[in-house]
Amino acid sequence: MSGLIGVEEKVDKDFHRALLKASLHRWRDRLRRDSAHERLLSFDEARGALVRWSQAYRGMKTVEVEKIAGSLGRCRDFDESFLPLRVSMAHRWGRVDRAYHQGVELPAVSLYKIGEAYFVRDGNHRVSVAKYHQAAAIDAEVVEIRGQIRPDVVQLSTGISGAPAHRPQHAPAPGTSLLHNLWQRLRPGLLRPAAQRLA
Repeated sequence: MSGLIGVEEKVDKDFHRALLKASLHRWRDRLRRDSAHERLLSFDEARGALVRWSQAYRGMKTVEVEKIAGSLGRCRDFDESFLPLRVSMAHRWGRVDRAYHQGVELPAVSLYKIGEAYFVRDGNHRVSVAKYHQAAAIDAEVVEIRGQIRPDVVQLSTGISGAPAHRPQHAPAPGTSLLHNLWQRLRPGLLRPAAQRLA
């Protein structure tokens, strides 16, 4: 019985610590006037930035947890670090955290992959708990979405008119927008200046 009480105390502390961290992240972002980082990337916004997209089933993969950057339909429930934002999430988040502490193996999550970023289709709480405990990787069923970034998204996010959709020529100006944040997280290596890309 004492082991069960110990786990319940850990779960309760973990959830309240996660809420506190998320709250501190929000305040930090507001002080920096950086609203683009207050929530996860939206899968619908990311897919909407593509033209002529297609999808391919990639099967079961082991995915680095740090590459999971967004969600399908739940992007307002978690902050950009995948920490919970609502007290009402305690029960479901706690169930997953309890399984973590007890060593119970949970089903694989379901992810979409766009560029270098992954978006949770099913398993948001499992990803949140994995990120909270700094897990390196998670088992996932992956569907990859492929397509070209719309030229207007590249122009808006980089501030360069006429830049090719596949390779911007310069790093964006300071004062990043939501579109820049999306572009940067989908194609992180492309926003560095050419000299840094070659090094």
